[in-house]
Amino acid sequence: MSKLEKLLERIRNNPKTVRFEELDKLLVRAGFVRRQSGKGTSHFVYRKDGQKISIPYNNPYIKQVYVIEAIELLENFGEDVD
Repeated sequence: MSKLEKLLERIRNNPKTVRFEELDKLLVRAGFVRRQSGKGTSHFVYRKDGQKISIPYNNPYIKQVYVIEAIELLENFGEDVD
């Protein structure tokens, strides 16, 4: 099991304690393109194949609703994050 697979499994088991950098790493590795939507905003938009998700940068943890949405999106694509 790779480090990213372990990270994804940990996130699935506890979506309340996920840092932005961890979720960002998974989405980018799965092929999503990241961009910040505008100057001075804390939201980052990830796009792939017509799908998009907006995730606000929060310290220390991202809100659970955004983490669950990102996991569902990764599962819908059937992404293998090696």
